[in-house]
Amino acid sequence: MQNVIIIVILIIILVPAVKSTITHLKGEGSCCGGPKEKSVHKKLPGKPRKVYTVHIDGMHCDNCKNRVEKHLDAIDGVVAKVKLSRNTAKVSVYDDTPESTIVETIEKLDFKVTEITEQ
Repeated sequence: MQNVIIIVILIIILVPAVKSTITHLKGEGSCCGGPKEKSVHKKLPGKPRKVYTVHIDGMHCDNCKNRVEKHLDAIDGVVAKVKLSRNTAKVSVYDDTPESTIVETIEKLDFKVTEITEQ
C-alpha cells in the first residue's frame, strides 16, 4: 500500500515537471523567470550608419530572443533582429549610439556578449 501511495505522489509531481521541461527544451517556455516578452518589430526610415553582428551567449528560448530585441529597440536610433538559432543579433544603428551601449544593454539582461563586429 505504501508503494502505491509513493508511486501516485511521484506521478503527480513528475508529470507537470516533464511537461514543463519539454516546453522549455522546445524553446516555448519563459525560462527567464518572468512573463513572456513580445517582440516589438521597430522600423526606422533611411539607411543605418552602422550595422553590427553581436554574438550572445545565454539565450535559450523565444522569450530570451524577444527580451534582447525589446531592450535594444528601446534605445533611440537602434533596431535589432535576433536569430536565436545562431545566438546573434543584427543591430542597425541610425545615429551615433556607441558599441558600448549595445553591449551594456545586452549584458544588463544577464546575457554575455562574446563578439561584436561591424558589417
